[in-house]
Amino acid sequence: MAELAKLPMILVAAVALVRDRRVLMVTARGREVIYMPGGKIDAGETAFDAVIREAREEISVDLDPTSVAELFTVTVQAHGEPDGRLVEMRVFAGSTNDEPIASAEVDAVHWVTTADADRCPPAGRETLARLAALDLID
Repeated sequence: MAELAKLPMILVAAVALVRDRRVLMVTARGREVIYMPGGKIDAGETAFDAVIREAREEISVDLDPTSVAELFTVTVQAHGEPDGRLVEMRVFAGSTNDEPIASAEVDAVHWVTTADADRCPPAGRETLARLAALDLID
């Protein structure tokens, strides 16, 4: 039996906006899970550029580019994808003077802590754990 071709990794950039020891997460249209604001890195785009673009598209904020710094990378099974398909999510800290709001791409924004991990797909659960380990959220 032929071996299955390795599934391509999904490359994603996400922003961790932290306020009052909570991090901003979003829900997508018609979905129950909460996830980090962000999305796929386009061909020819850096992760840094992608996180700034995705913050604008998903939560209607302009990140201060001088505040954007990579925190860590999470590599886990991709939610809703075939077994073996991984997501590599590069998580960036960032700040903005704008108030995050749901855009055309998301239903709602939520300020969450590790207590909300059961509502997250694997990458979100890992991100919450790592943010807590960095003492950024409860």
